[in-house]
Amino acid sequence: MNLDDLTDLQALDSQGMLAHIESLPDQLTAAYALGMNLPLPEWTGLRHLLIAGMGTSALGGDLLSAYLQPSAPVPITVHQDYGLPLWARGADTLVVVSSHSGNTEETLDAFEAARVHGCRVLVLTTGGELARRAAAHDLPLWTFPHEGPAGAALGYSFGLLLALSERLGLVPPQAESVAGAVEAMKQSQEHLRVDVPVVNNPAKREAGQLMGRWVTVMGAGLMAPVATRIKMQINLLARAAANVEILPEANHDALAGLALPTDVLMPHTMTLFLRASSLHPRNLVRTEMTKMGLMMEGLNTDFLDARGGTPLSQMWTAILFGDYLAYYLALAYGVDPSSGGVIEDFKRMLPPR
Repeated sequence: MNLDDLTDLQALDSQGMLAHIESLPDQLTAAYALGMNLPLPEWTGLRHLLIAGMGTSALGGDLLSAYLQPSAPVPITVHQDYGLPLWARGADTLVVVSSHSGNTEETLDAFEAARVHGCRVLVLTTGGELARRAAAHDLPLWTFPHEGPAGAALGYSFGLLLALSERLGLVPPQAESVAGAVEAMKQSQEHLRVDVPVVNNPAKREAGQLMGRWVTVMGAGLMAPVATRIKMQINLLARAAANVEILPEANHDALAGLALPTDVLMPHTMTLFLRASSLHPRNLVRTEMTKMGLMMEGLNTDFLDARGGTPLSQMWTAILFGDYLAYYLALAYGVDPSSGGVIEDFKRMLPPR
């Protein structure tokens, strides 16, 4: 498909995924503002923050954990499974139960475990069974307005958690950082919009490089959950194969497995390296050296450089770029980026509990 043909693009995008991507900066602004104003108990004495969720709801927690890692005074754990870890007991653990639909099976199970274990509980959702249970047990409930797929609500999944962390005293005031990140995202969009032709649009050009290739996204530190986001969006929007590797860990194992089979790896793979000035200096060195090593083996590689002058700006401009990239890759493959596809089919096939 010609990525500069706007008529074809609009016809293939049946449910308006592009509008969700374009509104991501405003969504982040709205989510943070909402989280700063929703009711919250006067909680003190917290020793652990656990975020229970799946998919994009969990990714919001991963982003928060990576962003706050240098400064948070308590551990932040993301739980993506049924139940809860044995240690998650008592009122010194706050369990944030996050589900876009409110009907996620694993997250509902985690909610019940948090109640049984006597944890403090806060629910983040648009509604559904999770909202009903929170209301029935008189537990703090933060609902947010979002119509569309869960994957398009990352601004809410992260922004609400960021505001919560600020109000709990885990992070200094974030209003200025959020405003700066949003401004950087909007500046980046000037080069990424659908009306910007391929020759001037780096996301469209990168999508062309990914055609017909198995994609690996590599990220370190702050960029590690961003790498996961890009991998997820390539899977969900483009229905394309992709995986993620995290540096520096990949230098201790995965790097050794990138030589064979050469007839598959050399022509049919692409490794994208996320680069940001806010990374630990040694991780920047590792990122560049790892890319060079793959190039020396004849493998396809590229840098994706985050924009903005702060860690939050770099995190979110890279997320936005990845969303556009996955969108354009879907269109290049002739795939409707709005379709639920096999994920929704699988959910319907699961036997009831």
